[in-house]
Amino acid sequence: MVEIYIESYGCAANQNDAEIMKGLLVKKGFSIVDNEKFADIVILNTCVVKGPTLKKMENRIKHFARKKLIVSGCMPEILSGRIKKFAPNASFFSTHYTKDVVKVVKNVVKGKKIELIGKKKQEKLCSHKIPNNKIIGITQLSQGCINDCSYCLVHLVKGSLFSYSQQNILKDIKQNLRFGCKEIWLTSQDNACYGVDRGKNELPILIKKILALKGRFFIRLGMMNPSSLIPIVDDIIRCYKNKKMFKFLHLPIQSGSDNVLRLMNRKYKTKDFVAIINKFRKEIPNLILSTDIIVGFPSETKKDFTETIKFVKQIRPDIINISKFWPMPYTRAAKMKQIPLNEIKKRTIKLMKLHHKIAIEKNKKMIGQKTRVFIDARSFNGSFLGRLNNYKLVVIMGKNLLGKIIDVKIIRATSHYLVAKLLKSEKK
Repeated sequence: MVEIYIESYGCAANQNDAEIMKGLLVKKGFSIVDNEKFADIVILNTCVVKGPTLKKMENRIKHFARKKLIVSGCMPEILSGRIKKFAPNASFFSTHYTKDVVKVVKNVVKGKKIELIGKKKQEKLCSHKIPNNKIIGITQLSQGCINDCSYCLVHLVKGSLFSYSQQNILKDIKQNLRFGCKEIWLTSQDNACYGVDRGKNELPILIKKILALKGRFFIRLGMMNPSSLIPIVDDIIRCYKNKKMFKFLHLPIQSGSDNVLRLMNRKYKTKDFVAIINKFRKEIPNLILSTDIIVGFPSETKKDFTETIKFVKQIRPDIINISKFWPMPYTRAAKMKQIPLNEIKKRTIKLMKLHHKIAIEKNKKMIGQKTRVFIDARSFNGSFLGRLNNYKLVVIMGKNLLGKIIDVKIIRATSHYLVAKLLKSEKK
């Protein structure tokens, strides 16, 4: 039996791609192993969203170069030349060919080198898959997006928006629920533009259909771009009021300066972002806001960065994914005037300190509160990870808690998570 080791990086969609590949391979008689030392073939599922991540992918390709290597994910579509440079004998297929993994592996077993790139429409739904976490089911809504951000390589990799059919999305979620999933992740490059390629934004309609499915489960709606969310914000807020929805909003601002947003080609202004957040917080008081900020975008002045600091103080997000700007190949931003690295580092540290201050202040207010937590993952040292109804992360010690809803008391807070003690268990 051919044994295959799959190493995957990147977003929830990439995680789901790896789950699909594992499932399809096992269904055809291949064996998946957890250690590269025992593998006949290695599949490296790549991510290219940031410069440091791309560098890591290159290092992993070099590491596996002497093995029978297949590179999948985002890298092959636009950076196949780098794969050939570091691993001349490697086969590869892009994210558009995920469901062709069996064909690729069979050819590699026969000693043939395979290269599958070029954009095509392939729904990654309703496949036999092996989840990383049996409690969490990941369902992709689409591939590509309608945006054209000047710094983004992923748009060039995944191409224009291709929304999957509502029927198959619902079928995929039902399959997840039958297999015991109790937390559904809805993911794509930009969830808020779902259906726009068919002439109408269909996200609110789709979510309502998902919420109507039978069973006890929670939905985590992934990232939405502000420009895509604006036309449907009221309908989405109504969806969030359903008890099955995690009160978690991932809305990337990227900069608090309208000048920088214009250079990024983000197609909204800071006032638009504030209007969205104010609407959500008015209707969903315990909302968790997660946002993304790029520090040191080309031509970002000290005044621009100061505006970002003021903006963060104004909106007080619970989570900030902070990225130092990195010029990605083939992007317009890579050709712009760059900010010195030492200046980017100083600005990043200042923003990180501010974020830590805001997050710890918010989390400390939870100490002493009794609340309910849904346990969705195991951690180390016998502890479990759980989520409040707004997706706030909670760490707790216990036994056999996975998949349960439990009553807890918050006893400690950090900037990234809460620590709780068990009060009593509830039914699954």
